[in-house]
Amino acid sequence: MPLQISTPVAIPFGFNSLPESASLNAELRALFLKREAEGKAFANAQPTMQINPALFESRFDLFKWPDAPIRRLREFCWENLYAMVGQTTSHDPTTVRKLIGHADAWFHITRRGGWFGLHNHPMASWSGVYCVDAGRDDGSRRDSGLLSFPHPARDGAMFVDPASRALKLPYNYSTREFRLEAGQLVLFPSWLMHQVTPFAGDGERITVAFNAWFSMP
Repeated sequence: MPLQISTPVAIPFGFNSLPESASLNAELRALFLKREAEGKAFANAQPTMQINPALFESRFDLFKWPDAPIRRLREFCWENLYAMVGQTTSHDPTTVRKLIGHADAWFHITRRGGWFGLHNHPMASWSGVYCVDAGRDDGSRRDSGLLSFPHPARDGAMFVDPASRALKLPYNYSTREFRLEAGQLVLFPSWLMHQVTPFAGDGERITVAFNAWFSMP
């Protein structure tokens, strides 16, 4: 009998891109830069992590804003998040539709040298990042502005020999890194540690992030 290989342990990621997102992203970009210029009125007054000078973090109530571009983005994010729940759980479609979603959401504006340290999101089940503007990378750093996920099974690399050094995806223990493009959405479990590497480019790298949790009526 041939050897059977399976993957009984896995971490689900969801990826999608908003069709024809250029006009919406332009509206979001203009809105976020305007809110950033208003300073403390829209900045996160109690950040849970160090915020370096090259990064602006907004308040966490973004999905409650009445602005039309925010409403369109919110609908896209929730549509994909419910699809993620439906495809990764054993709930039937009727049960998924009954779930009541709650979320904190905010935006980041990152300029040259800006980064966000390693963290996860306790008290949420799913997290997401939407890219409004990827910025203009100058090519000086291979890892500029990456959404980076260190492998959670770090102990797996405690001993490496020629038989384990060249493990293929999804079996190896390397960090998973994503260079986001404008209009792209990434969904992942909130417990997963992640970071944004220092951005080396001109202009602004603009993203929206959210943490979601659900209840059942």
